[in-house]
Amino acid sequence: MSDAWLMVPLALAGVVAALLLLARAVRGLGLAPNAPKAGRRLAVQEVLPIDAKRRAVLLRCDGREVLILTGAAGGDQVVGWLP
Repeated sequence: MSDAWLMVPLALAGVVAALLLLARAVRGLGLAPNAPKAGRRLAVQEVLPIDAKRRAVLLRCDGREVLILTGAAGGDQVVGWLP
């Protein structure tokens, strides 16, 4: 009976390790859903939560970056274009 209780955590650790290796391989091959695709003009560079409702979003559009504040009381607003 004690062998069965030892095998359960080892099997779980093996499955988790296999999933982590698979996820790393998918990201390495560029198949991840967040990977920017060739020919796309718009990409989300980074998202920073300000608080529970607001987020600062850095977008790249045609080689330029723009900072947008979302979730504010007055609506979303463009903070500015970055050089």
